[in-house]
Amino acid sequence: MAISSLHATTSLHSPCTTNTSFRQNQVIFFTTRSNRRGSTRHAGARTFQVSCSADKPVVIGLAADSGCGKSTFMRRLTSVFGGAAEPPKGGNPDSNTLISDTTTVICLDDYHSLDRTGRKEKGVTALDPRANNFDLMYEQVKAIKEGKAIDKPIYNHVTGLLDPPELIQPPKIFVIEGLHPMFDERVRDLLDFSIYLDISDEVKFAWKIQRDMAERGHSLESIKASIEARKPDFDAFIDPQKQYADAVIEVLPTQLIPDDNEGKVLRVKLIMKEGIKNFNPVYLFDEGSSITWVPCGRKLTCSYPGIKFAYGPDTYFGHEVSVLEMDGQFDRLDELIYVESHLSNLSTKFYGEVTQQMLKHADFPGSTNGTGLFQTIVGLKIRDLYEQIIAERAGAPTEAAKV
Repeated sequence: MAISSLHATTSLHSPCTTNTSFRQNQVIFFTTRSNRRGSTRHAGARTFQVSCSADKPVVIGLAADSGCGKSTFMRRLTSVFGGAAEPPKGGNPDSNTLISDTTTVICLDDYHSLDRTGRKEKGVTALDPRANNFDLMYEQVKAIKEGKAIDKPIYNHVTGLLDPPELIQPPKIFVIEGLHPMFDERVRDLLDFSIYLDISDEVKFAWKIQRDMAERGHSLESIKASIEARKPDFDAFIDPQKQYADAVIEVLPTQLIPDDNEGKVLRVKLIMKEGIKNFNPVYLFDEGSSITWVPCGRKLTCSYPGIKFAYGPDTYFGHEVSVLEMDGQFDRLDELIYVESHLSNLSTKFYGEVTQQMLKHADFPGSTNGTGLFQTIVGLKIRDLYEQIIAERAGAPTEAAKV
């Protein structure tokens, strides 16, 4: 894996010294994935552009195990900001990076220090910290947050090798997504907001059976063995990160169907920390109250087993939180406006925006249940958080001048 040194120089004609009104707003997302070659490469000298913008990137972290919906969440999130997210133009076709007008999403698998063969030789999984370069991850996330471009490595998921690096420019919103965005305290402290997707063992097993047996022809025994092989490292290195997240989307088996083991009907919780700057938790009907709500069947069409919502205060790893819960699934997304009208603090730009976003991506996984609903809501909350941060930064010079 190439390690880059960053050296910044200021020209006498630099806009940092001659144009005080220059601004650059971008958000960068980091994601986790795997790549190709294990050999050491020297990329040579490279010129890095340094942003002198007052509006440095806002950095978002998304953590989850493999196959838990990170990619779908990223598509919903980038859609909220507008513009299609695509791989870097003219770059490596196997790049894990997605870039839109406002956001850059990177996969943290790109910071694997061992390729697929190297992990087998060492007897470690990609979840093991020993298979990842956290020093480089920290240095490069920090550089992006400071408005500097980076030479980011690429892990090729097709070949399992480490490919030559790619140049990433600082965006308005930078999202880091993968297995370890909150594992290293140094990286964690750079995040402006963090999310953890927490899929229960029962649902994860049901999803994997549906995917690997139906689509890939794997046997039930091989699926069980694969899950069990990853579980110790998941429990040790990935799952503990949820205690640091500002928002957790927890996916559980339904309680509406006794002894359900198919994982098709889900109970989903949106767990939101209280006291996070620029983030006000969503609530149902009355903020701070404990509420259970079964929507009117004449206003919200839903077949068996129906839909049930709940909301209330709770504690999560010692933190005060608000929890919004949905059990069941929608039959008609256009009727979601009825539910949306009873939710507050959604950070929407107009009445019905949640419903519009859900209808826009009706073919995405989870669009009929709480996973899609809560991913959409979190995306809107992140947009609002970003706008508040940018507004605060824009106002800072004015406030300083008054003093």
